Amino acid sequence: MLSKVRKLLAQAEDPACTPAESAAFTAKATELIARYGVDRALLAARDPATDPVGDRVMDIVAPYARDKVGLLAAVAEPLRCRCVRRRQGNGFALHLFGFASDLERVDLLFTSLLVQAAHGLAGTAVPAGEHPAAFRRSWLAGFAQVIGGRLWAAETAAASDSGTPSVALVLADRSDRVQRRLAEQYPRLRTAPPRRLAGTGFGSGAQAGRRADLGGRDLGGTATERQLGR
Repeated sequence: MLSKVRKLLAQAEDPACTPAESAAFTAKATELIARYGVDRALLAARDPATDPVGDRVMDIVAPYARDKVGLLAAVAEPLRCRCVRRRQGNGFALHLFGFASDLERVDLLFTSLLVQAAHGLAGTAVPAGEHPAAFRRSWLAGFAQVIGGRLWAAETAAASDSGTPSVALVLADRSDRVQRRLAEQYPRLRTAPPRRLAGTGFGSGAQAGRRADLGGRDLGGTATERQLGR
């Protein structure tokens, strides 16, 4: 199913596609990746060995490291993963907790969305008189907020359409198990205070988030980071 998602998004990202065609490919890809998450959850309920709870650490580097962290959190939470931010050099180490299939989905989506954010920022002019970094931080905040909302909607629809009455209980149990795994390693975790952003790019970033492809192809992490840093 993930292979189908990659093929759909390759079509959606083709410059020859009309906006309507691209939107149709993107909508189908979003539906498939959400359905994949439900299917793996139901399979693991019958055979836990197929999808164990795990964790991984992702290094998020400057520039805009805090904003990339916000995007990762916006992707991880709807996909039933949790993340802990730790300061590391001039960036962060993000410790992700989740079931193996959900961690795979987070990695796939986040990698693609970093590239799409880089392209969106490169094509958006900073208004005259505004500090470029402040504008781009607020742009990325708008992008991440809309992406998170779209993923929550897709996950909710996939669970509702599964045709399995117990799916809500299965997903709730998975979320609880992920939370327990996190609490075992971070028993005194604190919530970070909300950020205050001064830039005016939020609306433009939100529009880009509505157009974004919610999925992606196999993209190299190093190239991804370089693109967002331009």
